[in-house]
Amino acid sequence: MNKPCAHHAHPHRLVQQSLGELTQKLRDQSRKITGPRQALLDVLRRHAHPLTNKEIHAALGKADCDLATIYRNMHTLQAMGLVKRYDFGDGAARFELAEGGSDHHHHHLVCRGCQTIVEIEGCFPAELEAELARRHGFSEVSHRLEFFGLCPRCRIVPEPTP
Repeated sequence: MNKPCAHHAHPHRLVQQSLGELTQKLRDQSRKITGPRQALLDVLRRHAHPLTNKEIHAALGKADCDLATIYRNMHTLQAMGLVKRYDFGDGAARFELAEGGSDHHHHHLVCRGCQTIVEIEGCFPAELEAELARRHGFSEVSHRLEFFGLCPRCRIVPEPTP
């Protein structure tokens, strides 16, 4: 069952889309190309894993963009389909660029200790989705899957101090 997704034939890579391509998507939806939006898209395209709003804020460095602006723009970018939102059960929303259309996806392995995120290339075969849809009378079936565990660093239990 660990078959690469047909719509995700290569691992998630940094900078799959240029900043120009991303800003064109804003133009295509009649949205303003603001400095904060460009900065947010640039941060997301340079990171291989989903980021929280606070991590995005830290990655912006000295850019003039406060957390409220980041929250507002991430909501807008998500509604436009430019970013995907993930919830890994720790109360923090994480965002990454939505690449390759609505059917493009990948899965994550998340450390419950330090929240390290590893992207998983394996995917369920399309035949399984089709069979589930047929069996239960559903249409337009998709899936989202996250695995949780402890990474090697968090698995190590420190020796008690005397």
